[in-house]
Amino acid sequence: MDATTHLGMLSIVPATLAIILAFITRNTVFSLAVACFVGVMAMGEGLMGFPTLLKETLGTTSFSWILLLELFIGTVIAFFQRTGAIQNFSSWVERRALTRIKVQLIGWVMGMFVFFSDYFSPLFVGSTMRGLTDRYRVSREKLAYIADSTSAPVSVLVPITGWAVFIAGLLIGMGPIENAEQAMSVFLHAIPFNIYAWLSVAMVGLVIVGIVPLFGPMKKAERRAQEENKVLRDGAEPLLGEELTDIEPYPAARTSLLLNFFMPVLIVIGVAIGTFATTGSAKTMEAFLAAAVFLGIVMRLQGIPFNDIMKTATSGMKGVMPAIIILALAYSLNQLSKNMGTADYIVELTQGWLTPALLPAMTFLIAAVIAFSTGTSWGTFAIMMPLSVPVAFNFTGDAISPLIYATVAAVAGGGVFGDHCSPLSDTSVLASTGAASDHIDHIKTQIPFALAVAIIALVAYLAVGFWWIEVA
Repeated sequence: MDATTHLGMLSIVPATLAIILAFITRNTVFSLAVACFVGVMAMGEGLMGFPTLLKETLGTTSFSWILLLELFIGTVIAFFQRTGAIQNFSSWVERRALTRIKVQLIGWVMGMFVFFSDYFSPLFVGSTMRGLTDRYRVSREKLAYIADSTSAPVSVLVPITGWAVFIAGLLIGMGPIENAEQAMSVFLHAIPFNIYAWLSVAMVGLVIVGIVPLFGPMKKAERRAQEENKVLRDGAEPLLGEELTDIEPYPAARTSLLLNFFMPVLIVIGVAIGTFATTGSAKTMEAFLAAAVFLGIVMRLQGIPFNDIMKTATSGMKGVMPAIIILALAYSLNQLSKNMGTADYIVELTQGWLTPALLPAMTFLIAAVIAFSTGTSWGTFAIMMPLSVPVAFNFTGDAISPLIYATVAAVAGGGVFGDHCSPLSDTSVLASTGAASDHIDHIKTQIPFALAVAIIALVAYLAVGFWWIEVA
């Protein structure tokens, strides 16, 4: 690889600085802003480089999509709260003679059920379950962990999601893979090899029921919640605006659990899956727009004044602004990392180590480092698939074999693992938002469990690599 495609050690400074500052200051916005400013200055773009970076990064279709998606999700959640839908759902669930463990298991199952969107899943699980988990003294950190670890890990395992289409699309043209059908076949065969994703989802359930004991900062957070009845630590800053958390149900509204909760959820799922089946792309943003419009009409028919509905929608949008600001700066840092060749530098440092036996494990590690540094799984996939999969085909003589499946899965799992540990990650930001948890507290409590799963996955990939050498 040409060294001119990156800035050497300098290329990893902004991302590293953002991560270090985030843990030291516990202020993600400040950390990201400083990292972006330092990065543009290091590239010699001067004082105007920072606003130029923001303008070029945020004025894109991809950011507009996530902005609108978050605004519509915020609106739906605000409507849920104004109609008392979340409280009614909590009361309905609670009548099922729940225990503290059962409440957490419901959140775990809900996260797996909403598999089609890693953006909606953590927000939906967190906002829906927060009242119940608070009542049963489950820490917000634990709720954020449940929501986060059942979002991307599930989406990357299901073949009818945007994740599957994206990964399969990257595989077309590699080795003997000539079309989308063959690429999707490789993705399907790679699913059993996606060890990190499988174990990450399973770990949540094992932690909830106590088979895997709590340890590290999560143990401290749970002890605080149970013994002191503090779901948040003293001084924590929940990543959710008060405009959204403080919304009270409209007095004497004739609301219905079916119309105000289950129907909007079914609309979101139906539109997302229906558009995926017909167009090959899940229209998630449009699904939430449809749900918001439906809820607004139902609220008006139920006697809630039009002005109140619009005020509630505005409050919902304001409530997700803390997450949107972080996502905006994270997108900017990711673009800066691309401009500086951060991923190219990381790959160049490690590409000489790759052997057939080490390929899956090294691919997993490199993907994890890139995702951790940039906060994006999909960006990691786009970088690592074209680099690692052709190497795997070279080792197999262009034959599709378990080494190919393991390499594809290692990229997918490594990207999700790095995403789980990074304070720059969009899905982790949304998990903190949904659970109304302090974002850095969420990351600090989740990392030990993600790391434990990653170590097991790494050992498994080493075993797969050496096994392939023997049978090849």
